[in-house]
Amino acid sequence: MKNYWLLLVLLLAICPGCVTQYRVTLANGSYYTTYGKPHFDKAKNRYVFKDASSGTEQEIPPLAISEIAPVSMHEKPKTEFLPSTSK
Repeated sequence: MKNYWLLLVLLLAICPGCVTQYRVTLANGSYYTTYGKPHFDKAKNRYVFKDASSGTEQEIPPLAISEIAPVSMHEKPKTEFLPSTSK
């Protein structure tokens, strides 16, 4: 019986580290950060996820989303204009 409790405590200590944050970037350039990967609800034809900053559930249509990627791998915004280095 002791082994089961030890295993349960060990799993509870490890599992919170398994959740990956995702960044949902919208077509207009704004983004949401989520805990866990957003899932697609076929009945509503929308991606559903919980916003990490506000804790509210969001539903976004696929055409409004430009990228869904882990925070560590999301595409950096491309700058059109670079500052001049000459004086």
